[in-house]
Amino acid sequence: MLRIDRSIYDQIVAHARRDHPDEACGIVAGPAGTDRPERFIEMVNAERSPTFYRFDSLEQLKVWREMDDRDEEPVVIYHSHTATEAYPSRTDISYASEPNAHYVLVSTRDPETAELRSYRILDGEVTEEPVEITG
Repeated sequence: MLRIDRSIYDQIVAHARRDHPDEACGIVAGPAGTDRPERFIEMVNAERSPTFYRFDSLEQLKVWREMDDRDEEPVVIYHSHTATEAYPSRTDISYASEPNAHYVLVSTRDPETAELRSYRILDGEVTEEPVEITG
């Protein structure tokens, strides 16, 4: 189960809506080994695409080094889908490389409602998990 603070949930949804019609992406870092998403980090979609996202490699290196320095890890890796449901695509599954991360997807296809879902992706296997919004 993913437990996430309402303020971080709101920031993820706001980022996804702001970047629409392109996919938005980023992470939420937390203290290593705790599974607590605490520090929201909005990142740039280097593809600037409505159907694909990729972290900018230099930005990713900087963010991952900063997490190392702070003894953090990526607890949540998020991105948006602009025209489809919040479910990982084959590409999303193939790029999932953080075995302990919660992969969060937000669909912005409906401007009135936010569809946010979370998954664990390990060795190509996708498992949806409940999301509890706290605070």
